[in-house]
Amino acid sequence: MASVYASMTDDDLREYYQGLCNRISDADGTLQVFVPGTFDRQRIADQVERCLALYPIPSTRPALFAVPVGVKDIFHCDNFTTRCGSRLPPELFQGPEAESVSRLKSAGAVVMGKTATTEFAYFAPAATRNPVNPAHTPGGSSSGSAAGVAAGFFDGALGTQTVGSVIRPASYCGVVGFKPSLARISTAGVVPFSATVDHVGVFCATAAALPVIMAALDPSWKPVPAPGKLRLGIPVGPYLSQAEDQALETFEAQTSRLAHAGIEIVEVPVLEDIDAINARHTKLISAEIAQVHAPWFQNYQDQYRTKTREIIVTGQGVAEAEMFGLKASCLALRRELSEAMRRCHIDAFACPSTTGEAPKGLDTTGSPLMNLPWTHAGLPAVSLPAGAGPGGLPLGLQLVGGFDMDEGLLGAAMMLAPLLVD
Repeated sequence: MASVYASMTDDDLREYYQGLCNRISDADGTLQVFVPGTFDRQRIADQVERCLALYPIPSTRPALFAVPVGVKDIFHCDNFTTRCGSRLPPELFQGPEAESVSRLKSAGAVVMGKTATTEFAYFAPAATRNPVNPAHTPGGSSSGSAAGVAAGFFDGALGTQTVGSVIRPASYCGVVGFKPSLARISTAGVVPFSATVDHVGVFCATAAALPVIMAALDPSWKPVPAPGKLRLGIPVGPYLSQAEDQALETFEAQTSRLAHAGIEIVEVPVLEDIDAINARHTKLISAEIAQVHAPWFQNYQDQYRTKTREIIVTGQGVAEAEMFGLKASCLALRRELSEAMRRCHIDAFACPSTTGEAPKGLDTTGSPLMNLPWTHAGLPAVSLPAGAGPGGLPLGLQLVGGFDMDEGLLGAAMMLAPLLVD
């Protein structure tokens, strides 16, 4: 990813960015990837010139030299106002630049603008449309980040996941999405939703770009050799039954294709209590978003959108005495899933990224149920483009690795990605 830009002449790089800005100007009126007013040609041109001035010699250019990126609008970023997709006064929740944003900049990235998000990263939709079919949602809450990569507006983007807000939109838009293990990427400088389960994640066009981005974002990142053979576990049971029939048929075709390519596939019964897991996760994040918004909600509750207001009110009703058990359930599930992986000798779980194709319309961002338990457990997950559903919209294959085994999961992802597309 980086080498394309690092090897460009100065004039070629300027010309590339001029064309990229033209593309955005032509298409974003329809797609609405960017928060209005945050895509600015002059600001972008100034960043490109700064890259060229800092690194005039191609051989000294950093890993993400001049790579265009988008930043979800719950991340603080210098020279931008953080609005969180909300009508609340933005001065309520400003702060220092997010560590993840600073790391991307230090690695040479060019911030193209702030990308649209659902209100406070929950379910009240952004105006963003799916580039594959603008009549459909791009998913949420990282709507603009996923759609912007799919539209070719930038090569990588930051998002967050508290339930399914990286993996789901990546799948809906036909791009790669990665949610690392809990805390592998710092959440410092990100307006919180649920401190216990908030994850920073990334989007990009190809699986091969993920290790480059992760090396910039995670100081502990260590490349690992490509895996030899892979053994994937299908999490059979009530968890899988949450997906639509057509999504399951596509998933069976995906795993059959992998099996024919020499990947070992085994069934692993897990998540038998998925309904209880779903309920605990929802109660946990409801309580924690209510805590985050306690300083603002009483004075501004009429300015919150309905879905956001409802979850805050629900969270206010969660007793403090319940919180210990709700938080402990995350670690308990992580241990349970880790033990199942060890017992069955699997490298990763494989499952659908979403319950189905992106829904039509913009009044919903789709269901996150296929992502929820992995987020609750804090396990790393990646969505790879894996064909299309009956409506012609993208579907993804979700791979879930062991806790803190992110490098190995991305190695597996890069091995499997070319097997999933024609």
